[in-house]
Amino acid sequence: MQRIIIFANGELPDLNKARALLRPDDFIICADGGTRHALALNLIPNLVIGDMDSADKEQLQKLKDGGVEIELYPRDKNETDLELAINKAFELDPSEIIILAALGGRADQTLANIALLGNTQYATRSIRLDDGVESIFFCRAQSPKGDQVQVAGGRGDIVSLIPWGNPVTGVQTQGLKWRLNNETLYPEKTRGISNEMLSESATIEIESGLLLILHRRNH
Repeated sequence: MQRIIIFANGELPDLNKARALLRPDDFIICADGGTRHALALNLIPNLVIGDMDSADKEQLQKLKDGGVEIELYPRDKNETDLELAINKAFELDPSEIIILAALGGRADQTLANIALLGNTQYATRSIRLDDGVESIFFCRAQSPKGDQVQVAGGRGDIVSLIPWGNPVTGVQTQGLKWRLNNETLYPEKTRGISNEMLSESATIEIESGLLLILHRRNH
């Protein structure tokens, strides 16, 4: 299946930069109140999912009348609306999942949204939080050779590397101002914060652990 775009109910700081992430054939899922962001971008979602406690009822009714699928869950549930949306997206077997508007607003929701990406069940797919300004994703060590990710951006962009939960070993970087060469990053230290891209791409490789990568675009 094609890419899936999920709109969460956080902040979307720049509509034009968010619009630049989209493709005409994207499958659009809105997690409850994330519907407002899709409509602000003149997008008709393929699916709206959640308990509908934060979505505009009039907008939802218009979407439903227009044939958009609404998947309703009770308010008393174990998962957030975004987790429900991600699980639904995985059922559709997409090539990639991009989650927009999952940052900002409530700190608990922002931290929970980032933590969701660490779910080992999601390791088989390319999945990231992105709003056109910031992109957040994980680099995972899943084999004896470790894992490698590419960051595409521009000179001067900020790239921060944060060990998630445990130390991350064998960290090697290319294309960043302060290069790391087979080093260990610790979750209680700030060694990997605020590095800078030297060109339009950078490479990060690890041997073990789970490394959170935050890329902030300056252009």
